[in-house]
Amino acid sequence: MNTPFKLFFLFLFVAATATAAPVKRTNYLFTPHAKAVAGICTVIPTNTSLCCKTLKHVPTNDPIELIRALVVAAETSVKQSVTFLSGIKPKHKSDATATAAVNSCEKNLKYALEDFADFWKATGKDVTTLAHNYFTCKKELMSIMGYHSTCLDDIEDKNLLKEVEIGIGLGKNLTSDSFDVFNNLNTIFKTFGIKVKLNEEDTSPRPPPLSDYYY
Repeated sequence: MNTPFKLFFLFLFVAATATAAPVKRTNYLFTPHAKAVAGICTVIPTNTSLCCKTLKHVPTNDPIELIRALVVAAETSVKQSVTFLSGIKPKHKSDATATAAVNSCEKNLKYALEDFADFWKATGKDVTTLAHNYFTCKKELMSIMGYHSTCLDDIEDKNLLKEVEIGIGLGKNLTSDSFDVFNNLNTIFKTFGIKVKLNEEDTSPRPPPLSDYYY
């Protein structure tokens, strides 16, 4: 192909490229998913950024599934916190007080993981079960928050406290966000038009009466 023809075809290519309609990019903030995430995370009274960041990549607009995903993230992070505590033990083995504090914190977070297991039993597989065990779900999340607080309260050394706060902070904050979401579930349900009554009575299994232990 001679030079004039080459230039002609090059001109056509450039012209076609220049006049092609630009690809429209949807702003995430205006998508149904962003609105669903906002409808959940805005009930958190403090910083909502962690909640939004956690749920942004969860591939569903279903508010119930998004709420579950937030608690899943909290549980996963607490598991990572336990791994973190186990990992720093060798560094503090020469300090009996620090070792005791780390062991105590690890023990508390393992109790927290047991509460997560009870939480999932209470939530069940559908919104009806969740609504029936609503108070119990909140109670379990509050208990998990309590274990985090106890863990940190037992640490007197400032340097160790800072190290542990950073190491378990994500799990602690996600648990706090999860509790805030459940504590404001009525508001969330109204936002999404979910017409289910939340049971404010404790439905957790109770131990048998003392009389059952005696003949």
